[in-house]
Amino acid sequence: MITQTADVLVVGSGFGGAIPAYYLAAGGARVTVLERGPRLAAADFAQSLRIGTYNKIVDVIQGDGTTVVAGNCVGGGSVIYFAASLRAPDFIFERRGSLNRRLWPSALTRAALDPWYDRVEEALPVTRANWSDVSYAGGVLAAACRRAGHTCNPVPVAVDTGVCTNCNWMLSGCRFDAKRSLLLNYLPAAEAHGAEIRPLHEVQTIGRSPLSGYRYAITYTVLDPDDFTCTAQAGVLHARTVVLAAGALGTPVILQRSAPLLGGIPRAVGRYFTGNGDRVSVADIDETKARTLLGLSRADSIAYQGLPIGRPITAATFDYLNDTAPEYSRFTIQQIYFPPLTNLLAQTPGGSWFGTEKRSMRARWRSWLTLLTMSEDDNEGILGAPPLTGSFTRLAPGLGQSSLSYHPTARTTAAWNKADTALRDILQKDGLSRVMPWAEDVAGTVTAHPLGTARLGDDPATSALTGTHELRGYPGLFITDGSAVPTSLTVNPSLTIAALAERAVPFITDHARSTGVPVQPGAPIPTGP
Repeated sequence: MITQTADVLVVGSGFGGAIPAYYLAAGGARVTVLERGPRLAAADFAQSLRIGTYNKIVDVIQGDGTTVVAGNCVGGGSVIYFAASLRAPDFIFERRGSLNRRLWPSALTRAALDPWYDRVEEALPVTRANWSDVSYAGGVLAAACRRAGHTCNPVPVAVDTGVCTNCNWMLSGCRFDAKRSLLLNYLPAAEAHGAEIRPLHEVQTIGRSPLSGYRYAITYTVLDPDDFTCTAQAGVLHARTVVLAAGALGTPVILQRSAPLLGGIPRAVGRYFTGNGDRVSVADIDETKARTLLGLSRADSIAYQGLPIGRPITAATFDYLNDTAPEYSRFTIQQIYFPPLTNLLAQTPGGSWFGTEKRSMRARWRSWLTLLTMSEDDNEGILGAPPLTGSFTRLAPGLGQSSLSYHPTARTTAAWNKADTALRDILQKDGLSRVMPWAEDVAGTVTAHPLGTARLGDDPATSALTGTHELRGYPGLFITDGSAVPTSLTVNPSLTIAALAERAVPFITDHARSTGVPVQPGAPIPTGP
């Protein structure tokens, strides 16, 4: 078994891992990043859904009542996300949920997080999109909103719109480096300052280190690049400071497996999962009504038929993000696009996801408008016992089985219903379309925004982390990924995860300095190519 040391060990290279890795390395610390997935560059990303391409970097993880889509590569979710970059509304930070007390740490407000949002937006950078950047699908949502008396806006994105080809293959990585993933900013900047990034290194446990001057011992296995179920070798790395950022389904599992080695873990670890209130629906647009009601027409005399044309997310209505409205009644409606592989999840008006009516509906898929609502839920998901190795049981390349159980409460269901009703009021007005939520018979609720399984908070009974992102009772063990986010956000969470990681850096730096690491604070915002 290989034995090595580092000043700072970072587990995971998504938003939660890449950001601390850069600042600690730039400050002078010896930083090692362990990433369970492979490393790919722009030329390696295939515009294809062939087995052996996308499923190398995307994991679909099935639980009881829910399915999670997650990144599995250097750069994590930033490589496969759709780059919508939104700040969480003010009211999110005041949420009380079913516990009826403030869930976020008292020091964390939208105003307090705004300077950190600013830094991320500059580093990526985030583009303030114009209407000329909006896709056909986004235009249909905007026109339908306007006709129903609602506003609609272009969505800010971490995309260089001057370079983007609108190929709509963002789920499989960006071949053109137009999407501003972490491969273009924080990660290369970290490496420029000496950070070592090791792909295909899957962390298994964290325990106490017997080495003088080191606090934690991290065991890992090195995965076979052609078969992630096979282990090439194993090792242990001793670190003074650890940053866990393995994702909301990875970080808590590592801690659960490590509990005997650490002497127990906070009760909140593995609890309070939220899928960000995600709910996907399909509006089957009537092409004739799109022309007569919305006045739409393309140059080729087709009214719409533009679902796959343009970027996956370009427009949204934020009219329902009212800070005076009661909890569980606030949500965003966003235009989104998923690969045709997911078309089987669309129900027919009768509620079925198969049969002759489904076949007829799928034939009209270019006239669909796929919509994502993000609402407030109850953080009701719970992870069961961890697998012997890894974050989940791998069933096949890109497919896993998790112990996660998610069964929505009445409050969550009511929130979904409010969003569904608002969406239908806009899209079904005067017969413009038929709206059908994705069927839950196949995969349960589906989310690409897992959050909350090791969350921040002031209450030790219901939060795993202190307000400084440190695991309660374990100095020098920080968590900075989506698992730290206390609640659903009603918007895409990537920018908030990144801003929280930026905010955590000074706390991590202070701890590293207290262990004798000569790391200097105040590194500049990284600049990419």
